[in-house]
Amino acid sequence: MSPLLPQVVRAPRELVPGIWWLGGCTAAPFADRILHGYSSPFLVQGDEAALLVEAGHPAELWAVEQQLDMIKGLGGPPLKYVFATHQEPPHSSGAGRILRANPEAVLVGTVQDYHLVFPGLEDRFRPMQIGESIDLGGTQFQIVDAVIRDLASTQWGFDTRRHVLFPGDGFAYSHYHEAGQCQRTAEEVPELDIADQAALFAELALYWTRFTDIEPYIERLEAMLAELEVELIAPAHGCPITDIAATVPKIVEGLRMGSVLPDLSPPH
Repeated sequence: MSPLLPQVVRAPRELVPGIWWLGGCTAAPFADRILHGYSSPFLVQGDEAALLVEAGHPAELWAVEQQLDMIKGLGGPPLKYVFATHQEPPHSSGAGRILRANPEAVLVGTVQDYHLVFPGLEDRFRPMQIGESIDLGGTQFQIVDAVIRDLASTQWGFDTRRHVLFPGDGFAYSHYHEAGQCQRTAEEVPELDIADQAALFAELALYWTRFTDIEPYIERLEAMLAELEVELIAPAHGCPITDIAATVPKIVEGLRMGSVLPDLSPPH
């Protein structure tokens, strides 16, 4: 089996009532170890409707579809919205399949360019701007500014009832399968060096951080967390964070480490 395919369909994990963690792990060799990473979708349930944050990595769509079926079997509101933080395939590739499987659902957020990828579904795209929100019944899903982004069009999301932030590529880091770190929250794997892994991700995937002052972004990030009173962070590419005060400083440390340019001056 390809190392990019999840080997089992794990049961979806309900992080807090009505917030479900989906997807699986993808594997990649790094040095002498195998790193695992996430491209996690999250299902946000309100009293009347559900919204899927991220549409799944191409290699994991079959698993996400089965997980959605598992949750559907438990009852709950219908899936009416799909929100991809940005157009990169690990975040948006399953949008067409999910819309076709859920005739009531619409794709919301920054929907530019999707007509080229999912032709024939244009009437089910609903553009939304930062500051707009969707009423799911008993909770609002808000579109908020993406402080850390890899595309100019990136947006983040926020659930108002459970105070959950969905930051896409923000708060991204890998973990180790052989250490039993899969499907764990950040606080459930205290031995994982989150700062080091976040620095590695920033170096490889957020390369722009090496050419700008990262401190204003960190200030904006910390201000957002305080203003929204965030209680849970659900990133696409990292373990969910349940203790903001304990874990976010490790992410910040990693961003600072990853933003440092190497000394390329010739030796004296």
